[in-house]
Parts: sequence; structure tokens; C-alpha cells
Amino acid sequence: MADENTTGQGNQPEAVLAPETTNADVTGQAPRRGRGGGAGGPGGNRGGRDGGRGRRDDRRPRDDDGGEELIEKLVHINRVSKTVKGGKRFGFAALVVVGDGKGRAGFGHGKAREVPEAISKATAAAKKSMIRVPLRDGRTLHHDGRGHFGAGLVTVRSAPAGTGIIAGGPMRAVFESLGVADVVTKSNGTSNPYNMIRATFEALGEQTSPKSVAQRRGKKVSDLIKRGGASDRAAEAEAAAVTE
Repeated sequence: MADENTTGQGNQPEAVLAPETTNADVTGQAPRRGRGGGAGGPGGNRGGRDGGRGRRDDRRPRDDDGGEELIEKLVHINRVSKTVKGGKRFGFAALVVVGDGKGRAGFGHGKAREVPEAISKATAAAKKSMIRVPLRDGRTLHHDGRGHFGAGLVTVRSAPAGTGIIAGGPMRAVFESLGVADVVTKSNGTSNPYNMIRATFEALGEQTSPKSVAQRRGKKVSDLIKRGGASDRAAEAEAAAVTE
């Protein structure tokens, strides 16, 4: 008869593994999750950030220009000062040109104590003052033009394909942001960037397209082109190519 106190290997009961204890078993509560957690978190009743209000990370930055990408050009920045009772207060003035590269452009200037803030003000002002300029074939102007502001006199001329942008300084920034690929310009009288920009936009504001002239006169575009000495077939083809 085997001794009851003797514990043999065959009679030894198998060890039962205890289930892993978690914080929930010890405290009697569900495990806490982050702020955006589910039912167990502090925001469980509200649904957290995953609930009805939605996640903050899902929000997209809203573009004030309808989602279109604008070309921004910093033309000029200079240091300015204002004499006050205690002495002089220094700041910065920025001149910015913006455009969509498809025939719309504008300029603006802003002043602030810091450079980034001045550029932001100028960019916001430029977006509000954008104008549309009709382009021929989307690359050059329809006709020559002249602009005058202060002591600045600007001349702009259309050019054949492959000419490029023949302009310097502030005028080049305007045509690059406007989307013009071929143009010839000339500036006389001043090198002030503010006056040059204003004179350039005055010249661009006088640009018209054959389509708008034909609508104003109640004629066809081909009739206007024929008056330039073109044949009937060439006039019809050129009129069909006019989009604006």
C-alpha cells in the first residue's frame, strides 16, 4: 500500500497556470486609454476625438484661394523708421507679387516690425488685388501696351514663341507670376520698384483680346483678323484658336 504522504511524480497533480493578471483585474476597472480612447477612457461617453466631432488630424488646411496654388514673388524689402516721442521705431516694408501662372496676377505691400509679418501682409494685399490679363495662346500678350505711374514709363510688347521674358527686376517677377513666356519690355524714367510695378500693371490692365473687341462691336473674330491683311482661311484658323 503506497504511503499517502509520499508524492510520486505520477501522482503529482498537473500545475494549473494562472491567467495573467492585468491592471483591470487588480483594480476592477477597464484599462484606460488615451484621450481619444474608446469606452474605457475619460471621453468614453462622448466618443472622444474619434466620436461625433471627428479627429483633429483629419482636418485639412483651408486655402483662401479655392485650392489653387499661387506663385509668390518677393520683389523688394527695405527697412523703414518712424519717429516717435521716445525716439525712432524701426520696421520693414515688403513688396510682393502673386499670380496663378494662368493669366491672373496682383501686387501688394505691407509694413510690420518683423520681416515675416510684413511679407504676410503684402501677400494678403496682393491676393485681394489680383486682375485677369488675356493672353494669346497662353504664352504672350495680344498687343503692345504702355503704362505710366509717377516718373516711371513702361512699354510691353508681344513676342513670338521662343523669345522668353526680356525684362529685368520687378517686371520679370510680374510676368513670371502671370504665366507669360514670351514678352519684350522696356522701362524708362525710374528704378523705383513700387512705381515700376504700378506702371506695369497699368499697362497690363489695358490689354484686350480679339474676342472681347468682337463682342463689343457685334462682329466676328475672323472679321477683325481679316482687316489685318490675313486671308479668309488664315483668319478662320486664327479665330478658332482664340480662347479668350
